[in-house]
Amino acid sequence: MSEVERCFSDGMLKGTGADMGKALSSLKISEQNLEDAKVSAENGVFNWALIAAYTAMFHAARALLYKDGVKERSHYCLCAYIKEKYRGALEAKYLTELDVLRGQRHRIMYGDEDIVRREVEETEAHSAIEMAKGFLEAVRKLVK
Repeated sequence: MSEVERCFSDGMLKGTGADMGKALSSLKISEQNLEDAKVSAENGVFNWALIAAYTAMFHAARALLYKDGVKERSHYCLCAYIKEKYRGALEAKYLTELDVLRGQRHRIMYGDEDIVRREVEETEAHSAIEMAKGFLEAVRKLVK
């Protein structure tokens, strides 16, 4: 059983029927989160810039799920779905970085002491923002 099949079996992914309205709404939310990431980075709040960049990628990915008629209940399963269903349609760097940033966001949000003690560096935040920007553009082409 693949990870995606397991996610469906466990109820973390659920077929709902395609919803282009929600897909387009998720793209707008992604754009807003990308702007929030840029503002956070400009103000030197690099942890939040990284979290907002990941959130922008999450909502862009969610747009693909809505387009495909899938609802997620897990960040992990969303990443697994995108990796499996969009391999080849999206550059490998985006598939990898979505999952890497998911892990970093989780450690920042839920208290991995190593990350909490060490602030996210400016270069990491800017790299995450650039990755989110590219991912959003790639997803926008697939949704429209």
